[in-house]
Amino acid sequence: MKRSPQMTRRRALAALGLGILTVPVLGGCSSPHAVNDAASGNPDTNVGGDNCGPAAAAWASGGTAAMTAKACYPDPFAAAVSSCALVMCQTTAGPCTAAAPVRVDVSEGYPGLPVRLALKFVTAQTCAPLAGAVIEIWHTQVTGVYSGVTPNPQMCSGGDADAPSHGYMRGTQTTDAAGVVTFDTCFPGWYSGRAIHIHFSVTVGGTSQVISQLFFDQALIQQIFAAHPDYAPHGQPNTSNTSDNIYGGTQYLLDTARMSDGAMLASKVIAVHGAGQTNCSA
Repeated sequence: MKRSPQMTRRRALAALGLGILTVPVLGGCSSPHAVNDAASGNPDTNVGGDNCGPAAAAWASGGTAAMTAKACYPDPFAAAVSSCALVMCQTTAGPCTAAAPVRVDVSEGYPGLPVRLALKFVTAQTCAPLAGAVIEIWHTQVTGVYSGVTPNPQMCSGGDADAPSHGYMRGTQTTDAAGVVTFDTCFPGWYSGRAIHIHFSVTVGGTSQVISQLFFDQALIQQIFAAHPDYAPHGQPNTSNTSDNIYGGTQYLLDTARMSDGAMLASKVIAVHGAGQTNCSA
């Protein structure tokens, strides 16, 4: 059974009224490069190239230190973006925001299933790469706790008095000429009342463009929390994607694949309308 601080966090969430979709401003671009989901039982047999071997038989553990075959990870954005489907909406930033250092590896050595998070940002109007955008991500560690000094430590720290003194699973990067950023992190943990998710924000020229959240396939989540040694002790999340009041459909899902070292490659092409835009129709 999940420890009691998680239930405290659920009550805090309810009290804050979190999870209500705000005015939509973001579109997610469709992409022809979608990588397969290893959780489906049909992983790529040579996902990293001719000399990198097949996908591992199981997910890795031990955090980002287990990412020993980074040179073999494929480029999930090798194919050109051919269309922009305006399908994602702005969501709440939540009460667990905190300082996010500029860095690629955001794990600070904490355990978990290692994840290479690759995001490509384009303009919704033309699908041109959005270069020079500041991208911030934040999510929980394996225990379902957020790090840092947050606006609501009772909920975000989940009873972990040490969490505010750390900054794990938070980071900032600036998109390159192709509109791409990558972060090395760990698969998020869960807390009561929310599905597994990763927050992100996009800022251009000092102006916030969008704040939203990314999700994982439900079958993949269930697999990890049933069998992975770092996650199984915490039990299955008590909130699924479809019962989460932020999740807006499959367009919010990351594409995932298992690498030869057992790490997860999670990727997404995201179209940004720009500040003040409100259309996010599918």
